[in-house]
Amino acid sequence: MKFCKKYQEYMQAQEKKKLPEVGFKKLKKILKKCRRDSQSHKPSSQTCPNHCSVCDGTFFPSLLSEMSEIVGCFNQRAQKLLELHLASGFRKYLLWFRGKFHKNHTALIEEGKDLVTYALINATAIRKILKKYDKIHYSKQGQMFKSQVQSMHKEILQSPWLCELMAFHINLRETKVNSRKAPAFFDECSLTFKDGKPSLTCELFDSVKVDIELTCSICLDTVFDPVSLTCGHIFCYICACSAASVSIVDGLKAANPKEKCPLCREGAVYEGAVHLEELNTLLGQSCQEYWEQRLQSERVERIKQIKEHWDSQCRAFIGV
Repeated sequence: MKFCKKYQEYMQAQEKKKLPEVGFKKLKKILKKCRRDSQSHKPSSQTCPNHCSVCDGTFFPSLLSEMSEIVGCFNQRAQKLLELHLASGFRKYLLWFRGKFHKNHTALIEEGKDLVTYALINATAIRKILKKYDKIHYSKQGQMFKSQVQSMHKEILQSPWLCELMAFHINLRETKVNSRKAPAFFDECSLTFKDGKPSLTCELFDSVKVDIELTCSICLDTVFDPVSLTCGHIFCYICACSAASVSIVDGLKAANPKEKCPLCREGAVYEGAVHLEELNTLLGQSCQEYWEQRLQSERVERIKQIKEHWDSQCRAFIGV
């Protein structure tokens, strides 16, 4: 089955959820018109010029708008789902009182599974349509557009909530595996180790495989107390604070917008950083000995930074 038909059938099945989608069929028609018009004007040519008003004026704006809606919807739904899952005590009661906690545990798991599938199939659709653009134009503009979209944080595979949902399913699979009433789990997600280095992997379609490395590029160890910057790169919380030139007391929200990601050198990526709680739980259970060692060393460093913070506050207060 061709991917276009497969994608349309999938989105039709999700119609009740009113999820935004890639106008795959519409975008293919734009490219088809581009090729037809080009051939009518230049019989010997099989492609339109590098700067085509048909494509550049319609194709990229349409795709960008659709990608924005898709990633926005995915982030909102995933964040809400994980908020419900992690809620406890009074907060769970409060969410129930507000009408947000209307789903049972099994329903939350199924929704999480559907969201990961939604993210990957749309990532596949976007990749395929951009590849078709480059094939028709004999260009690399499609790949350049994808890089631009990543810098705008509109790439769904960059979303920290995708990483959290994957960890969420692995955690539940490990803790509920012996339960008689355990719901259907998302077996495609797994935590793998290569040369002692962990990574999250997920593969639903032959053309897209998510492989998220979980090694902090600053300390070169497995990420501890992980946070994802808005550019999508993951670091230890204390390492991210160091890179942003802030203390753990002030936190990443206090970072100067000019501070850049150590990997991609993009600015203003710290304020919107997401603490990956499900991933933290998964790594803590999977790397227990390492986790205990890091916990001890981090505790010493945190106490040191807190003491330095309050000493500076006291000196400022008495005017020294």
